Amino acid sequence: MSSGFSPRSLGSAGPSDVGPLGLGSSFGLPGREVERAFERGVNFFLWGSLRRSDFGVGLRNLARDRREEMVVAIQSYTRFASLMEWSVDRALRFMRTDYVDVLCLAWWNGPPPRRIVDAALTLRDKGKIRSVMVSCHHRPAFEGFIRDPAFDSLMLRYNAAHPGAEREIFPLLDAAPPGRRPGTVAFTATRWGTLLDPRFTPEGEATPRASDCYRFALSSPHVDVCLAGPKDAAELDEALLALERGPMSAAELAWMRRVGAHVRSATATRRRFSPIDLLDRLVTLSPCAKQLSTGAS
Repeated sequence: MSSGFSPRSLGSAGPSDVGPLGLGSSFGLPGREVERAFERGVNFFLWGSLRRSDFGVGLRNLARDRREEMVVAIQSYTRFASLMEWSVDRALRFMRTDYVDVLCLAWWNGPPPRRIVDAALTLRDKGKIRSVMVSCHHRPAFEGFIRDPAFDSLMLRYNAAHPGAEREIFPLLDAAPPGRRPGTVAFTATRWGTLLDPRFTPEGEATPRASDCYRFALSSPHVDVCLAGPKDAAELDEALLALERGPMSAAELAWMRRVGAHVRSATATRRRFSPIDLLDRLVTLSPCAKQLSTGAS
């Protein structure tokens, strides 16, 4: 399909010819729609937080003949290094492939323990993964991630209601040494759907569509891939419209920023509970957990 956004590399060391719109598995997109998205120009797939089996079947079907044209990412939330390879192997067996392109170390709001990073690098040395990504919700942590050569790409929150990456992360990417600029994958483009909810739209403004939210993220030269999480064919069609419509104009970007600022203000009292943060504390504080995470007896 024609697109106003060009394929790009996922950073200096990551996969090349990556389509700008990525698909995540968590919301239940059927496998047949995964295959249709590929035929429409999508080649980045995150079989991620929830590895939906039908989504995985779609990846498996595509991988039979088109594996080298796909960029497949999986996530590991484990805080126990000894469990990482088991998780990767499960994904490889299901997809009937011998490697994934990207392993994302998920939801680290500070530097992952070296045992976790080393476990990922060992999998890369074995050929089971080809690159390492880290995801984070805490923007100040990205300075360290960008400096660390272990991380080939970053997964970060960026949308019209949360544009802070423009101040705190994107300038660091510009300052990265030549050949060491990590790739970027933006998530929560719709801000968990609140940018699409007319109840939070300021008076006198149009309510954004999902394709508007993806276009906003992809209009930044610092975003390599924007993740979409459609649950059905209709939502996939809307996401694909972002590719057809292309980058936003200055007026459209200004409109999205006005809406985003209002949405952020209107939903400021909402808090999202993170069980990962609790697990981080337990692993950090518990001597037993530390032994398990290193494989010690």
